[in-house]
Amino acid sequence: MTMRIFILESAERDLKELRRYLIDTFTPKHWQDAYADIKKSMRGLQEFPRSGVAPDEIAQLGLTQYRQILSGKNRIIYEIRAKEIYIHIIADTRRDLGSHLAKRLLEREP
Repeated sequence: MTMRIFILESAERDLKELRRYLIDTFTPKHWQDAYADIKKSMRGLQEFPRSGVAPDEIAQLGLTQYRQILSGKNRIIYEIRAKEIYIHIIADTRRDLGSHLAKRLLEREP
């Protein structure tokens, strides 16, 4: 069964930040390769949505509905709802996820 994937605005911002980081730190080719890997990983999720595992940092908060897969040096954090997959975070594995989550909470409007 193929599931629909929705990339949330927060994950879109993550992609833009990742693009900027990879191009500025390495080369545009690094970004192109990483982006191709991310797209391939998301296509795989459509067929095998339960292939990911719960990220420790999020599971410790009792939020076990979230899963992650690794795509090269990036992690894709997603949630399965019925027949849909929602991508919440796309982040470099070298980035501290706890800090990223805290920043996300502070960005939210009341």
